Amino acid sequence: MKIYLVGGAVRDQLLNYPYHEKDWVVVGATPEQLIEQGYRPVGKDFPVFLHPKSNEEYALARTERKTAPGYKGFVFHTNTSVTLEDDLRRRDLTINAIAKDDKGKFFDPYHGQRDIAEKKLRHVSNSFSEDPVRILRIARFLARYHHLGFSVAAETMTLSEDIVNAGETKHLVAERVWTETRKALQEQDPKYYFIFLQSCGALIDIFPEITNELFDTCIRDLTRVSTKTVDPIERFAAFCHALDSQEIASLCKRLGAPNEFGDLAMLTKKHSTTIFTTGRQLTDATELKAYKGAIDNIDRTFKETSAIRKPQRFMQLIKLVIWLGAEYEEDSINSFWLSLFQKYKQVDPQKWIAQGYTGAALGNKIHQDRLQRIQDYIATDSSSIED
Repeated sequence: MKIYLVGGAVRDQLLNYPYHEKDWVVVGATPEQLIEQGYRPVGKDFPVFLHPKSNEEYALARTERKTAPGYKGFVFHTNTSVTLEDDLRRRDLTINAIAKDDKGKFFDPYHGQRDIAEKKLRHVSNSFSEDPVRILRIARFLARYHHLGFSVAAETMTLSEDIVNAGETKHLVAERVWTETRKALQEQDPKYYFIFLQSCGALIDIFPEITNELFDTCIRDLTRVSTKTVDPIERFAAFCHALDSQEIASLCKRLGAPNEFGDLAMLTKKHSTTIFTTGRQLTDATELKAYKGAIDNIDRTFKETSAIRKPQRFMQLIKLVIWLGAEYEEDSINSFWLSLFQKYKQVDPQKWIAQGYTGAALGNKIHQDRLQRIQDYIATDSSSIED
């Protein structure tokens, strides 16, 4: 039995890139042998075990055979005759098909180290075309490493286009699409995830809401916000900003995006114009006194965004609106809204309860108190912002 470090940990060691997980492959062993040594089985589709002390994953060396469309259409084969080279051959990219033994020796039968030096994302073999998830993975790796100079090898781009033309990307399940997309949104430059998908023709299958007419705007908005935050929820909202509300809802439902992603995207779409234009006008003390409807706009925005109940999300929303209007570079808008929000939420219901107000009368008194705070704030010189 021989054990090798494989995959991302080896790749990122060679790239001097940070990594957090280690994956291991075990050659020449049976499940029974690993169990006897205290490893705990966890794999359903193929034998994967957790180390008794480190809890890191150890997988038996395996081969695979395509039996049906989609990423689930595979049969895996494991036994003691499967070699390290056999196991590495089934991997997606050459940079992920490098192994390292306990003495520090590298095993690189598919020239992954060469491609690291040449900064190329290249498929290991034509079996790459059997799994459409690899389209998503190569897009994600491009988002991660593009800033280091990586690009997709020409033959791998051609093979990716063949996968799309064969209809394989139509069989991708929402769970896998969302998993890879969420990871991509946290990478160094997430726009290249979507750029690659468009380049190979997969975008229309995976994100049909992102039409050719909208694509450049989506990329522009994502780029603006990605320079400000690594939060995938905020980046997703920016990418979706050019879509209408119905399209955002459709995309989130189809992919099974968590509620926090869809909620912020929808709020940003619905309220960005009001927040930005109101903020721009009201940060000018001369204009604000003449701006009709400002109080109602602000009050409605606080209500419809559930700002009191979810203040962190509201602050995310304000930041996003400012970032999406980045050409104005008006930090005062951000300060205005956040300072006003501090005033708005300081209303203490106990004050009115102590005076005997209850039910609808109490709710109305709290509302009037908040409206008065808005009016008082914008009626003064709002350029002197309070922390």
